[in-house]
Amino acid sequence: MVDDFIRPGIDDRPDLDKALTPEQKAAVNRLAINPTNTKTIESEAAVENTDRQTARMAETNPSGAIAGRSEVADPKSAFLDMRDPMVAANGSRPSKLDVFRLGAGFTFSLIITGIVWVSLSSILVPQLVDTIAPGQREGFIGLINAVGSVVALIANIVFGTFSDLTRSKFGKRTLWICSGGVLCGLCVFALTFTRSLPLILLLWCGMQLFYNWMNAPFVATLSDRVPDKFRGTVSSFMGAGGVLGQTTGALVGSMLITNIDLGFAIGAIGFAMVGFLVIGIWPREGSNLDEPREPLSVKTVLMAFIPPHGKGARNFYYALFGRLMMVAGYQMITGYQLYIVKYYTLSDSGLNADDLSTKAAGIIATMSVITMVVSLLAAFISGPVSDRLGMRKVPVALSSVLFAIGAAMPWIFRDAMGMFLFAAIAGFGYGVYNAIDQALNVSILPNPAEAGKDLGVLNMSNTLSTVLGSGLTSGLVMMTGGNYALVFPVCIVVVLIAAFLIMRIKNVK
Repeated sequence: MVDDFIRPGIDDRPDLDKALTPEQKAAVNRLAINPTNTKTIESEAAVENTDRQTARMAETNPSGAIAGRSEVADPKSAFLDMRDPMVAANGSRPSKLDVFRLGAGFTFSLIITGIVWVSLSSILVPQLVDTIAPGQREGFIGLINAVGSVVALIANIVFGTFSDLTRSKFGKRTLWICSGGVLCGLCVFALTFTRSLPLILLLWCGMQLFYNWMNAPFVATLSDRVPDKFRGTVSSFMGAGGVLGQTTGALVGSMLITNIDLGFAIGAIGFAMVGFLVIGIWPREGSNLDEPREPLSVKTVLMAFIPPHGKGARNFYYALFGRLMMVAGYQMITGYQLYIVKYYTLSDSGLNADDLSTKAAGIIATMSVITMVVSLLAAFISGPVSDRLGMRKVPVALSSVLFAIGAAMPWIFRDAMGMFLFAAIAGFGYGVYNAIDQALNVSILPNPAEAGKDLGVLNMSNTLSTVLGSGLTSGLVMMTGGNYALVFPVCIVVVLIAAFLIMRIKNVK
């Protein structure tokens, strides 16, 4: 009787050689692990074989409950991918010097484009419009921001997708970055000969088109070439460069307010050279002629306009709309700071038009210096601290709250001191935001293989926020007969909504 006893799970196991098909046997062999070479499997094979990652995850955790999640992990998720954090998404393992060069290129590019863009959008073009048609200033600035933002929105997605599909011996991003800067510079230079509102609108749309021709591939390079381990620090230096450029742009614009044609010429040179400068600083982008791609077709381009969906997309949309609201609040004040200082802060000064412009330029120059100092301090501190603590979401949300506090200062104190307090408090908050937000955005991308397209969709919040911020400020001012007082409380509400949305992001600290 003892010999007839069948041990459950031992004696009744099927003969796998007979029970499995050849395809199933091949699948089992692919899961085999060589115990003498586990280091290679962990560090290199997993990087190159995402199927192996998926199988290993299913083997070690069949229920799919990873990091407290009940659903099966999406292997395409940038947040959940199992890549070596020292390896970039394009499969390269850059040295520390390469990472430094990438960070330096990002930083210098954002300094130059920030100087040119802010001086044009916040000071020089508004001053040109105020000179040509003072009775239409708020409405026309709102119009060019709205129309230009629609152009930028489309261009960001289209050129992000085109760069994803580009195959050349110079890689997928280089040619777009260089050519876009030159074409944008030509549009800026044409402003020196323009005193017509329709032509200003046309050239502004051209600037938006070609700037995003350059910028969409530029931003996607962070996802392509910077390893996860260094993204927070590189994003921090990018934030510092952006803040330095933006604040210096306000200073440069205020200095050129009496010679706007010179400002346009300088801006044209800045845009034309920036692409070549950043490509020269970065390690050379390698050829990708042998990289497979989907055929370029009308369907491929139209698919670029389909935003991410499925698992992992919820975080993407919280980040998208959080950024939309935050940058809209920023645009509400900084996009109209020349008019705010002229017709709100100095409304009771009794100065003539020339003296009013000179006085406003002095206040804006002081604000830009204050913002530069506090924003650089915030950017250099917050990025490395964020990397060390492994936190992205909380600092970004807190920076929005800090910006709201700063926006309350001019509302409470209707004088130059209120604007200086805004520059200090909101400037620090925006410096933290700029330093960490891009790293947060990259961490929640649903599919790293479509970084150009998805970051284009995510960064469209910059353009949509310009429409929203400009529309809110223009609408409030025109409805109240030129009163800027309501701009500040509405801005506070907008950026607090941004903080709320960012805190809704899951699985990111």
